[in-house]
Amino acid sequence: MRLRLLLIAVLLAMLASCAANPSALTREYLDTGTGVTVTASQVPLVLYRDNPAAAAYARNVVHLGPVEVNRSGEYRYFLWVGIWNTLQSADTTLSRDGFETIVITVDSESMALDLAGWTPSAIDASAPVYLRPVASASEAYYPLTVDQIRFIAEARSVTLRTTGSSPREYNLWSGQQGARQALLAFLDQVGY
Repeated sequence: MRLRLLLIAVLLAMLASCAANPSALTREYLDTGTGVTVTASQVPLVLYRDNPAAAAYARNVVHLGPVEVNRSGEYRYFLWVGIWNTLQSADTTLSRDGFETIVITVDSESMALDLAGWTPSAIDASAPVYLRPVASASEAYYPLTVDQIRFIAEARSVTLRTTGSSPREYNLWSGQQGARQALLAFLDQVGY
């Protein structure tokens, strides 16, 4: 319960700062290690699944955030996924299981995304684009198109399903208006 209240408080604080300054919804910076320009949203979407088999109030959580990587006019787009659970196991290999390919379902339309990599180097960045929600979180990067990002931003419902031997489904956490605004601001920032 404390974790839930803490998460809500952090999200509300982020939303309040973004409402006061709309340009705070996105950020763009030069990655000095690789020379690429990176653009990202400041507020990722949050999806979750209850995991009562692990513990009474256990949850598995994923955060989704768009990324644009610009290398001298060559633009590539990625979906950053932060993967964690409320039990905060130090073994990240367990949380990565099934994330080699994910299926995002947006308003009953599905799109499969294949993993680009588990580190920022997979997208030509030298440092993480997003802050991990907790220290034990894994991060993954998936290539996608601007149209797919827009599809997610404008959707009424978003779910994520892992693949593999025991697929898991994550549903959109309620109250994601700030994250949706950040997705739309990201699209405006990158010119789409």
